[in-house]
Amino acid sequence: MSSFKDRLPPISQMGPFIALAIACAIFGMTTDNFFTGANFALILQQVMVVGVIAIGQTLVILTAGIDLSCGMVMALGSIVMTKFAVELGVPAPLAILCGIGVTAGFGLINGLLVTRIKLPPFIVTLGTMNIAFAITQLYSGAQTVSDLPPFMTALGGTFDIAGAPVAYGTVVMVLLYLGAWFWLRETASGRHVYAVGNSPEATRLVGIPTDRVLLWVYVLAGVFYGIASLLLVARTEVGDPNAGQTENLDAITAVVLGGTSLFGGRGMILGSLVGAIVVGVLRNGLTLMGVSSVYQVLITGILVIIAVTVDQLSRKGAR
Repeated sequence: MSSFKDRLPPISQMGPFIALAIACAIFGMTTDNFFTGANFALILQQVMVVGVIAIGQTLVILTAGIDLSCGMVMALGSIVMTKFAVELGVPAPLAILCGIGVTAGFGLINGLLVTRIKLPPFIVTLGTMNIAFAITQLYSGAQTVSDLPPFMTALGGTFDIAGAPVAYGTVVMVLLYLGAWFWLRETASGRHVYAVGNSPEATRLVGIPTDRVLLWVYVLAGVFYGIASLLLVARTEVGDPNAGQTENLDAITAVVLGGTSLFGGRGMILGSLVGAIVVGVLRNGLTLMGVSSVYQVLITGILVIIAVTVDQLSRKGAR
């Protein structure tokens, strides 16, 4: 008979929840208004964009890649869908699809460069990050887009749960995580993502089309960035060409804090959701304490380094 200790989840799966509990405890003791339903609803509303970006980033990192372009591609998607709707008169649903199509197109470009030309994901996405930023600034004229149609901002609306205003976009984020979790856990194509990250050569030898898996992972990541674009527009009610500059680091932080290994092949998608909430709790709590945004970014960067160090040490210990 197995002991209680043997039945406990591994520490890599418990880590995100432990970090969340510690962060909540610290801010609950040091601030006055942290433990309120309204504040928790606000945190979820603030992380819904980063949370959806983190889904795409998790898929890429599971294959031992990384996508540095996610924030800027998201910003481009938001500008495309808002300008199409406001200035070109494109119906809002079609304009949204156009924005998601652009972000998926960037995912396709990333995937083709990684799989066909065999360029490192870091270099590829560093390049497309700058390309997306330049296109966003040129197309928008560095100006925000406002007066959006109601359909485009509907997900920013709220409904009450126990008196707390919960955004519809938060529900969308949770549903997307559940869908991604089911796909990765219960389908053959989802398990192929893990296999490619564990050992591309071994995966290829057993007949799994490694390049096709990688290509579709990058395209699917682009789709998630496009959905994040819509959630950003719904939350802010503008198309902002300067968006996406902190979401990149926050999404990677969420994925790493959530227990996904930067070396690929190991991680859980729901951990990224918890990681995103940890980032949101951190930002929210530090803001309530009066800590400037500069120091918040500094602390986030330190967290990434600590999480990657722990991952590296755990890999060495497993050998």
